[in-house]
Amino acid sequence: MWRGVSMGAAMPFRDRSDAGKKLAAALEGFAGQAPVILALPRGGVPVAAEVAARLHAPLDLVLVRKIGAPMQPELAMGAVVDGAPPIVVRNEDVIRAAMIGEADFNRVCSSELAEIARRRRRYLGERPRAEVKGRVVIVVDDGIATGATMKAALRATRLRGPKKLILATPVAASDTLRALNSEVDEVVCLEDYEYLGAIGVYYADFSQTTDEEVVAALARFPPSANPDKQGAAP
Repeated sequence: MWRGVSMGAAMPFRDRSDAGKKLAAALEGFAGQAPVILALPRGGVPVAAEVAARLHAPLDLVLVRKIGAPMQPELAMGAVVDGAPPIVVRNEDVIRAAMIGEADFNRVCSSELAEIARRRRRYLGERPRAEVKGRVVIVVDDGIATGATMKAALRATRLRGPKKLILATPVAASDTLRALNSEVDEVVCLEDYEYLGAIGVYYADFSQTTDEEVVAALARFPPSANPDKQGAAP
């Protein structure tokens, strides 16, 4: 189910924290369902942190990287998610159109896996991962354009056995949301546009989220000794 909450503004959000607070308000109905919040780093983390705070929920990461085309890195020819084994989602239309060979695809994929490993060490260290099996899981990013990285994140999360899988984002392309709707049980998006453009257009401040900000956000939500109670409403 796709649940939009149109705000009717050309630039709806001051920054990611503001977007997160507005998204959290739209998700408040999940507060009593002991949800787990999963963020796509780095930009999704400050948004997800506001959601986790409002819903009294644990916060964890989905370590996913876009696999960019060799000559045009912003063009997603796929995405890869941390795991054993990693989950790889291919964008066959882009691969064919750009005439990308298997060796080139695998080379970029390997590079992104190395970056995932770096981020795992930097962000998580020995931190235990949130248990999502049998739980309501809300996957959050700061915006969704092509959806390649989000699709990979959702498929990897689905394999972990959540009871219900929710996609939540402040802003997204309408056609991408339609394509992702089949991957989840519910979509919550505050603003969607047929002609999206760059995600940063919808934020007054879209400065890059740093590694240090990700670590600090996670520190606000230490792993719970009793995961069945951490996400419960007060």
